[in-house]
This record gives sequence, C-alpha cells and structure tokens, in this order.
Amino acid sequence: MLYYLFRLFDQINIPGSHMWSYISFRALLTLILSLLISAWFGEKFIKWMKRRKIFETERDPKIDPFGVEKKGVPTMGGVIIIVSILIPVLLLGRIRNIYLILMIVTTLWLGFLGFLDDYIKIFRRNKDGLKGKYKIVGQVSIGFIVGLTLWLSPDAVVRETLDSPKQQNQEIVIKHKKEAVKSLQTTIPFIKNHNLNYSNIMAFCGEYKVAAGWFLFVIMTILVVTAVSNGANLNDGMDGMCAGNSAIIGVALGVLAYVSSHIGYASYFDIMYIPHSEELVIFLCAFVGAMVGFLWYNAFPAQVFMGDTGSLTIGGIIGVCAIIIHKELLLPILCGIFFVESLSVIIQTQWFKIQKRKGKRVRVFRATPIHDNFRKLDSQLDETSTYILKKWPNRPFHESKITIRFWITTIILAALTIITLKIR
Repeated sequence: MLYYLFRLFDQINIPGSHMWSYISFRALLTLILSLLISAWFGEKFIKWMKRRKIFETERDPKIDPFGVEKKGVPTMGGVIIIVSILIPVLLLGRIRNIYLILMIVTTLWLGFLGFLDDYIKIFRRNKDGLKGKYKIVGQVSIGFIVGLTLWLSPDAVVRETLDSPKQQNQEIVIKHKKEAVKSLQTTIPFIKNHNLNYSNIMAFCGEYKVAAGWFLFVIMTILVVTAVSNGANLNDGMDGMCAGNSAIIGVALGVLAYVSSHIGYASYFDIMYIPHSEELVIFLCAFVGAMVGFLWYNAFPAQVFMGDTGSLTIGGIIGVCAIIIHKELLLPILCGIFFVESLSVIIQTQWFKIQKRKGKRVRVFRATPIHDNFRKLDSQLDETSTYILKKWPNRPFHESKITIRFWITTIILAALTIITLKIR
C-alpha cells in the first residue's frame, strides 16, 4: 500500500519519493520491519498465551529427553511468523503482482491448515492433531492452485535465454529472447545446457506434448509443495532448528529470486529472466526477518514453539517460491536437511514394516526424524528391537549443539546451491 502511495508522490515530484522504486530500498526496509514486528509482537503473543494457559502438550520423554523442561511453553508461534511476514509485505509490496499474490495465498492457506492441527492438539487434547489425510489434501490443493495459476495466468511469463557467440574461440554472450512467453523450462544443477523442458519429457504425447508438459508441471508443483512442507514440519523438533534453517534457505532463495528478476545478472548466470519476480525479494526479506525475529524467542531454551502453524507454512513458502523462479530442482540441495529428515522417516518406517513381516523388530536408526537420532539416550531405546546404526552416534548430543550443526550444514548447502549457477 505504501508503495502505491509513494509512487503517487513521485508523480507529483515530492522529493525522496522515488526511493520506493528501488527494490533494494524496499527489500531492506521490509527486512527491518519484519524483524521488529516479530520481536515486538512475539513478546505480546507469548504473554497472551501464558495468561490463557495455552501451552505445548507434554512431550513424550522417550522421544525428547529434554521434554520435561518444555512443559508450560506456549505453542502456535507460527502466528508470530505469519503476522511478521504479511504486514510488511502488504505495506511495502506491489500487491497486484501475481507472484506476490501467490505467496500471500500460500501463507494464509497453509497457516490456516497448521492452525487447525495445533488447535486440535491443544484445545481438543488430541496429540495426533489433524488427520494426516486432511493435511495432504490441504497441501495438494494449494500446490494445484499455484501450478494452475502459473499455467493459466498471462502475467506468469519468462524470457528464455539464447546463446550468441561473439566470434570464433571467444566466450559466449548470453542474451534473452525479446518476447516474454509461457515457459515450461526449469534449471538443472551441474549441467552445461542446464534447462529442462517439461514438454520434452512428454514428447511421446505428440502434438499434445505442451499441454501434457503443463499437466506434468502442475503435478511437480503439488509434489514440491507437499514434500517441502512436510520436510519443514519434520525438522521442527528442536529449539531454533526449523527457524534457523529456514532463514538460511530464505536468504539463498532471495539471492536466486533477485538474479532471476534482473536481466543483467540473469544474462551473467545464464538463467531465465523472469519479469516482475523482484517482488519475491520483498516477500523473502519479510520471511527472513520473521525467522530471525522468531529465533529471539525460539532459540534454546525456547519461550515459544512455532507448531504446525509455522512449520507447514514455512515449507510451503519455500516450495512455491522455488517453483515460481523455476529452481525447484535445486531444492534437494538447498533443502537438503528437510530432505534427509523426510528420507530418514521413510527408511525407518518401511524397513521396520518389512522386518516385522519376517517376525523381527529391526530399526535402522536410533530414532527419527534424523535429528532425534543424535539425542536419543541408550536408556530410551526399545530393548525388544535391534538397531542397525545403534552406535551412531557413539554418544548423545545436547539439542543446542545438534541445532547449530544443522544450521552450519544448511549454510554449506545454500552456498553450494548458489554456486551451481556457475558450476556446469
């Protein structure tokens, strides 16, 4: 809203109002405002929750050895994150931008889905929360909406790259097509000609390959949003874990969104130029500010937990943003921690089921998601089960050490994701 107000001021030549046309100025202002709102509103929210005795349900000591210390800590802190994202974005963003609209809708949709889950856990005293099938339906629905919008909206277009050699034996100058078009291309890491076209995958459909390609794109969007949302949800098991990892991922996505929205940098990195995607930088600055501000209260020992209200929303935001800038195939690297968390759960449950059919109780890890594996005490292991990786690690770690090491890993993965634009 303020963006349009100051653009009006600029038209009537009010000094200084032109600053609002610079994406860097609005992005940094958004970052600061989001951080301040998160820190200020977070304190008010925690006090309000405590007065009404809306606390985290008691954790299972078999899973969390530090769970006793966390009794009486308010949850639903995702409300702090959502408020801290939306207020700066609505104030400083171009609201009519299709990409910003999709990010706002995703935030509200998954925030409501997570809120329902937390509400059932706290007020209905049901530790299972919202049934898994309803969560999946909610995640699939927003993925379908985002994919379909990017397919049908005339504003969701890109300018694809063209290779134009200067002269023989000289470097190639990257140029972009003059026309912005609907594109099914996406970036593949570590490949020289690093664009994959979904329609080429569906070439067997003949003259219908483009329509089939868009159908595949929508399916891919659904899978990405659902997978990353669930991965973030699984990662939210220790104080500051998910918020810290997500802030780092948000910075990397902000860099990718900025270079994709700038034709000069897009040419330098040989990636698609996506007109008007600079508003994603505004949103991601609000996202990072909200995460850092939330860490003020969520770092060990946590004064508030984000709950599914926050974790489901965070994962959805990351997934949708990557889809919009055509970088969804970089997510297994960038969100490597989320990916490993999900993979560990799948391996643990499937292997246990296979062995159980044979009359055995064999588990791969001491506990899953994988971060729980590093804090599980020997005294908490199931004596009736055999553990393949029982000696890994050789001793349990405190959750604050595990959290910091996961952050460091995510920093390395984020840096690797960015440099994949040049490593081919």
